[in-house]
Amino acid sequence: MQEQADSSRHYGWTICIVGSAVVFACLGLGRFSLGMLLPSMGASLGLDYGRMGLISTGNFTGYMLAVLLAGTVTQSLGARRTIAAGLALVGLSMVCISRAAGFEPVLLLYFATGIGSGLANVPLMGLISHWFLRDTRGRAAGFMVSGNGVAIIFSGLFIPWVNLGSGGQGWRTGWLVLGLIALAVAVLAGWLLRNHPRDKGIEPLGRATVAAPAGKTARKETTVRPGSQRRTIAHLGIIYLLFGATSVIYATFIVTALVDVHHYGEGAAGRFWAVVGGLSILSGPLFGALSDRMGRRFGMIVVFSLFTAAYAFAAMNGSSFFLYASVVIFGIVAWSIPTIMSAAVGDYMGPDQAVRAFGLITLFFGAGQIVGPVVAGYLADLSGDFNAAFRLCAALTACAVALTALLRQPE
Repeated sequence: MQEQADSSRHYGWTICIVGSAVVFACLGLGRFSLGMLLPSMGASLGLDYGRMGLISTGNFTGYMLAVLLAGTVTQSLGARRTIAAGLALVGLSMVCISRAAGFEPVLLLYFATGIGSGLANVPLMGLISHWFLRDTRGRAAGFMVSGNGVAIIFSGLFIPWVNLGSGGQGWRTGWLVLGLIALAVAVLAGWLLRNHPRDKGIEPLGRATVAAPAGKTARKETTVRPGSQRRTIAHLGIIYLLFGATSVIYATFIVTALVDVHHYGEGAAGRFWAVVGGLSILSGPLFGALSDRMGRRFGMIVVFSLFTAAYAFAAMNGSSFFLYASVVIFGIVAWSIPTIMSAAVGDYMGPDQAVRAFGLITLFFGAGQIVGPVVAGYLADLSGDFNAAFRLCAALTACAVALTALLRQPE
């Protein structure tokens, strides 16, 4: 009982709570609120679907640049200061977007938002492997990633309310408020985050591997052999690329599709998006715990199969049942892949290499997120709807199922 009580008071759970707030701000507000803001901002600034896609791509281009810099910056400043600085950039750039007068300023500023998001998120995911051992990593990562879901609920309800009676300029107030919230979280992160358990004089949270007999050294967490690391990182990276490309297409354009193609009001579309957010709060902890118990490979196969169904339903015309089913399924699995990936890099590479490995696979993820919105936007301009883009997403996640099945377990 004493061990359980000590575990419940472990500072790792503070890291989790603050980490969830960081994800809420840097990704939930900085990235996934864009889908709610695009319809009114696009109408106000006269943007076509292609330019809307380019704005999203600009954000992910900045994110990828930050991934390249995150390791070096984190080594110089430490994870806590890097995360706080990244959030400050997210907040300031979003505040500035609220005053932007055209496509080019929005593109440049949202590129800066992407840089800040990457500088905050990549070191945060690396902290998981320092603060939690393998048996608790999936749950911890899932708890952090659930901040995305809270942000989606907030943006899905708040932004339509702000737009109501605003004369088409409510998106400016939306960007301003979201930016100020991100700045507040930057202060919180700088105050409470810590780089390593030894900074608090404690050990990582979780059970160590089975104790060794007297006179022998306890077995450490296993990883792949050094000669296999590059191949494993590339394999994980390609899987993460497919998730990045497909999830960003859905997150960027599902609300626009509901408003422009299916003729839902912005309030109704916002409630759809809030449902995604509410369900997605459970996705990280649920599938993180599943991967702790059943293995990372099994967890990802289940998740990508569900993503395939969600995208296929979104591409179907006719009954609203398919749209509801798509939104519900996507919400259930929304943040499960980042959760499992952040735990998997620690399993395969070990805690000391986790930040570097997560940064490398995030390059693949970022490449998918750069290409995805542009392709989907131009497909929509050509066809007049988003069905072709969503069918492409379903095909890519089906490929991800096959690739995940070929993934080797950590040795």
